[in-house]
This record gives sequence, structure tokens and C-alpha cells, in this order.
Amino acid sequence: MIGRFLEVFPTALAAFILVVLLLQTMVYVSAIIELRRIRQRDRHQLWRRTLSSPLSPRISVLMPAYGEELTITSSTASILALTYPNLEVVVINDGSADATLERLVEHFQLVPVHPVYRRVVETADVRGIYRSEREPRLVVVDKDNGGKADALNVGLNVASGELVCAIDADTLVAPDALQQLVAPFVSDPDVVAAGGTIRLANDSAVRGGRISELVVPRSWIAGVQVVEYTRAFIVGRLGWNALGGNLIISGAFGLFRRSVLLDIGGYEHESVGEDMELVVRIRRHRYEIGQPAKVVFSPDPVAWTECPESIRTLARQRNRWFRGLLDVLSRHRRMIFNPRYGTAGTLAMPYFLFVEALAPFVEALGLIIVSIGLAAGWYSPSDVAILATAILAGAGVSMLVLLCDEISFRSYRGSKSRLRLAALAVAEQVVFRPLTVVWRLWGFKLYLQGRTEWGAQVRRGFRTE
Repeated sequence: MIGRFLEVFPTALAAFILVVLLLQTMVYVSAIIELRRIRQRDRHQLWRRTLSSPLSPRISVLMPAYGEELTITSSTASILALTYPNLEVVVINDGSADATLERLVEHFQLVPVHPVYRRVVETADVRGIYRSEREPRLVVVDKDNGGKADALNVGLNVASGELVCAIDADTLVAPDALQQLVAPFVSDPDVVAAGGTIRLANDSAVRGGRISELVVPRSWIAGVQVVEYTRAFIVGRLGWNALGGNLIISGAFGLFRRSVLLDIGGYEHESVGEDMELVVRIRRHRYEIGQPAKVVFSPDPVAWTECPESIRTLARQRNRWFRGLLDVLSRHRRMIFNPRYGTAGTLAMPYFLFVEALAPFVEALGLIIVSIGLAAGWYSPSDVAILATAILAGAGVSMLVLLCDEISFRSYRGSKSRLRLAALAVAEQVVFRPLTVVWRLWGFKLYLQGRTEWGAQVRRGFRTE
């Protein structure tokens, strides 16, 4: 029995890799077509009109904050400095134990107002609502601690905008990002959610809440994440646009129709992957009521964040991401392969099941069996050539994505930066990916235990000038 298993395993592994490659090729080809289509239109014309029009849709930026006393005033000020004509900023202090609220009160001259709002979504108790005497667009909510999802739900209740944009307190947003992100809503009333590109700002210079000098991070652990993020957004998210299967809007930077979020009860408290869960629940609900909704990705709006640079912090992040994926697939399992849910059910959900959820188990089993088999003489090097081919293919795809990013966006300047990114593309496949397999398997163990904590996320902070 074991001998038969060892005999057929390379063939089975090759078949699985082939299926994954075919699914990825489908998304990659779609991404290239979509990127070309976007570049052929005047992508700036619409958002320039929204910049000058007081009739632009009102956007409420929701910014949950917990323990952010060191950066909360600068983060809030940078959001208020965005060049959008009809903006409201709602900062939600989620029961911080430090001086987050006091810093906001002092800096923006906040005064308490009567807390009048419709409590459409049930949340933890609100302690008070404040308005700024010098910045009328700012609202600050102080509430009992309830977690990020609960804080965002309070923001949904208090906000006055027809569109809401969820932004992390440690995220920097490009000045024109909201104009670009609102464009799909203006041009197509069926759009219910839109996401922009998240890029990494580790070691890059920040001046006045803006990126003044973009560099490839010095540490390899941050550098490979630059490659990973570029591939995930420029190809992964963009590729699903034409296919109609977008299921993720990054929790760090996304725009939604507020009425749609209220219809489904806001953010889910019990999910550690609340950003993906929210989008999947939106799409599921809209299909079930006979109103399929468009979720789009736009590569031009950019927000900047800092990725973890310690193995321990990164491991916590990745095992949480995997727990979130498993939770979403479990909660919405009736969508998988179900034609009732359109492309989301017949293509996107199966893709995330095979390419994202099952992959670490197959990869781990393959690495273990092949390593033992080579050492024991069960296999010859030619028997496992498929693994080397897969690794080379992965590195080649990453380099192709970096080339597309260079041609379309010119994110990183200088031949030295480009060569370093090419080397990091190889390091990602050879070193980083096996590490993510271990972290995701750890996440699977915690998921079976019902663990929903996020774990401490230690940040180094932006390099300011």
C-alpha cells in the first residue's frame, strides 16, 4: 500500500500543481488584459471632475484607533489633508488604555456633543461623541473596547456619507487616492465596493504624511513582501476584475456603499478575516436577493503601510490571514461551485479553496515525502523535476509582474532597485514560501482550536523627515 502511494505520489503532485497553474494562468491573463484596458483609457478625467465638484459623493473615512497616542494626531491630520471636496473623517477610539483620546481632544480642540445617531448595527456602548472647533469635517467617537469590527460598526452608525472608506490608523493614503477610488461608483451605480493598491513603505522616507522617497526595504524579509504585495494586487486583485470574481477589499484601504453594509449588519465580530468575510457576505447577500453587485479593484489609488520585519510578528500575521481564509470558506461554503452565485461561486471560491487553502497541505506533504524519498533512494532527481519547475515558474511569474509594475507604474527607480527586486523574487520562492507553509499550518491548528485572537503586531514606524 505504501509502495503504491509512493509510486503514484509524484504524478498526483504534478496533477495538483498543473491545476493550480491553470487557475493562476487564468487570473494572470485576465490581469494583463485588464491592465491594458485601464491604460488605454483616460483614467484621470473622471476623478479630476470629482475633485472640483461640490456634488461629489460624500465619503466618510472610518479610522479605528486603539493605543495610537504616538501617531493618532498625525494620522488624522494626513486623512484630513486628502484632496477630496466632500469628506468626513470619523475616528473611533476603541477604548484605548493610553492617551489616544486626550491627544485628539488637545490637538483638534474637540468638544463633546449630544450623541444623536441611528444605531442600525448593534455595537459596544458609545461613551461620547466629539466635534472639532477648528475642523468641521472631523468626528471623534469614544467607545468601550470591542475590537476592530465593532469600532467600524460604530463608525457605520455615526457616519453621514453615502460611501465609507475604512482605513487603518497606521496607513498613509496618496493625496488623490479618494478621487480615483470613487470613480467606479460615479461611472457605474452597480458598484458596491472598490479597493485600491496597498504598497509597502518600510525604510521609505515620509514627509508631512506623504511618501517622499520610495526605496526597496533593506531587510530581505520586508523585501520579499514587496514582491508578494505587488503580485497580489497588480495581478491577483486586478485579474478578477474582468472575471467578475473579486472577493477581497483590503481592510487597510477600501470604499463601500454604506447602505449595503448596513443591510448586511456591518462587519462580522467573530471573524479574524473580516475584510474578505465582508466582501463575500455582500456578494452572497446580493445574489440571494437578486441584485448581483460589482466589486472592483483599481490599481491607481495607492495607500502605504508598513509590513512586519520580525519573523515572530510576520508569523502571527500570516497564520491569522490563513485562519481568516478558512473561516470565510467555512461560513460561506454553500457558495463553492454553486452557479447561483455567479463567478464568485463557480470560479473565485473554488480558486481560493484549491490555490490558497489546500496548497500549504499539499506543499508540506510534497516537501516531506520528496525529501525523504530522495534521501532513501525511492526517487531519482528526474522524478521530482516538477517541483523545481514549479519553483522556477513562480519566480518567473513574479519577475513578469515586477516588469508590468515597472512599465505601468514605475514604482521603484534605478537599476539597483530593480536587480534587488529580481533577486528577492527568487528568494521568495526558495526561502519565504516554505516559511509561509509552516505559518499557515500553524494557523490551521489554531483554527481547529477555535482561536480568534490577532496576536501582537509590532511595528517599527515610518522613517520621517
